[in-house]
Amino acid sequence: MNGSIEFTREQGNRLMSKPSVTPPPSLDAGTISMLRCPLTRSPLRLEGEFLIAEIGGLAYPVRAGIPVMLMEEATLPPGVSSLDELRQKLKGA
Repeated sequence: MNGSIEFTREQGNRLMSKPSVTPPPSLDAGTISMLRCPLTRSPLRLEGEFLIAEIGGLAYPVRAGIPVMLMEEATLPPGVSSLDELRQKLKGA
């Protein structure tokens, strides 16, 4: 059962809840195509457990099938040490 709670009998015949384990939902191509990088407004592509912005290269994590679209949670691209530095590089481009 997806997202349901199962019950089991424990010692003393007590009824105990046992959450069922369901795999996290996966992102489909339609959902990914609607998402945009909050900083650059560029499309994203899925690479492993991250959504990568086509412009700027910020990598947004996907946790339990849910994209975390917060710039503060994103992994910076190589050679960039802060979001401010990335903003400056993008302005100059």
